[in-house]
Amino acid sequence: MGDAYKKAGVDIDAGERLVNAIKPLAKSTMRPGADAALGGFGGLFDLKAAGFADPILVSGADGVGTKLKIALDLDRHDTIGIDLVAMCVNDVLAQGAEPLFFLDYFSTSKLSEKAATEVVSGVAEGCRQAGCALIGGETAEMPGMYGPGEYDLAGFCVGAVERNNMLPRHTKPGDVMVGLASSGAHSNGYSLIRKIAADSGAAFDNPAPFDGSVTLGEALLAPTRIYIKSVLPVLTDNRVKAFAHITGGGLTDNIPRVLNTSMLPRFDEDALGLPLLFEWLRDAGNLSDEEMRRTFNCGVGGVLIASADAVDDVLATLKNLGEDARVIGDIVET
Repeated sequence: MGDAYKKAGVDIDAGERLVNAIKPLAKSTMRPGADAALGGFGGLFDLKAAGFADPILVSGADGVGTKLKIALDLDRHDTIGIDLVAMCVNDVLAQGAEPLFFLDYFSTSKLSEKAATEVVSGVAEGCRQAGCALIGGETAEMPGMYGPGEYDLAGFCVGAVERNNMLPRHTKPGDVMVGLASSGAHSNGYSLIRKIAADSGAAFDNPAPFDGSVTLGEALLAPTRIYIKSVLPVLTDNRVKAFAHITGGGLTDNIPRVLNTSMLPRFDEDALGLPLLFEWLRDAGNLSDEEMRRTFNCGVGGVLIASADAVDDVLATLKNLGEDARVIGDIVET
């Protein structure tokens, strides 16, 4: 039966070899509450061992969009797993939650153990950056579903927050927006990015039009920044009201999601600025400011909302923890 299944395009032995190859990667993400052991039918997590008394669980699921196409085109798979983790853990952070554990789903027509191991090594690195355990996942070999060498990814994260620390809290006019610098385009807007690159004749393996020290592909594959370890410490004070993860919908659509319905963000145009990557996208794509802010993070991957009297302390803490943070505006009443 095994030979018949292999002839049909599914190699069970390759799958088992992959599981053995990634066991050490999962073990490297161990944390209180999880031993990160693979091989069972389900992953286990002990909330009590993690130190929670009255927790609310917060879950998130995501992918990396068509950024994956660039990784496939360049045959570079070592960082896309970081993106996968980041998209999920930064989302649960918006509820004030600490990410606890992560599972991944990797599907392909024919399993490449090398590519899959590189992807999962990136997932493990993302989990280490986020402080969560990689406790399981699924690898699916599905002949005919994808083109040669192609695969798709999905990620699933569960976090927890003590009931009285949940975000967002009540925002009011005069609250201040603190922007956290992104590492690039993160994982949204890539369908438009790829179109702009194609229309302008910019090849991924050529020097980036805005930075000759790296290729365009390297600049676009810069992994999404994970904000967990720098943002969680500032959420213990009620003066921090909210955190918005800037993903699809950009600055325009994501910040209002964490505000009271009668509130809107007001940007300081001088403070916002645009990194060189986004200047190139704007100019090469002939995009308006409105299109830019609704599609991309424009250099700001996360936004904290804090009371005005807390901003100096919040900025100091963030900078001490390695974040490039600045005030980018305030909250006004509609």
